[in-house]
Amino acid sequence: MSKTKVNLSKHAPAKTKNTNMIFKKENYILLITSVLIITLGFIVMGSGKDKAFDDPMKITVAPVIVLLGFVVGVISILYTPKDKSQNPE
Repeated sequence: MSKTKVNLSKHAPAKTKNTNMIFKKENYILLITSVLIITLGFIVMGSGKDKAFDDPMKITVAPVIVLLGFVVGVISILYTPKDKSQNPE
């Protein structure tokens, strides 16, 4: 009858940390840019208290700016930057 030896040491084996980030630096730059564009669009939309509410800048240009910001946000999530360390040559 053979007995298997069980490791009963007090110290658990050290777990390695996974430092791989999902997003890279370029993704975060694009995400911050999209938030700034969206903020700019809302500022344009709410600006001009002396202007009428149906000013073309408020009802056409500002929503286009906000929509552009959301598009940049989606691109920042889907964008995968090229890894410079993996050269095919």
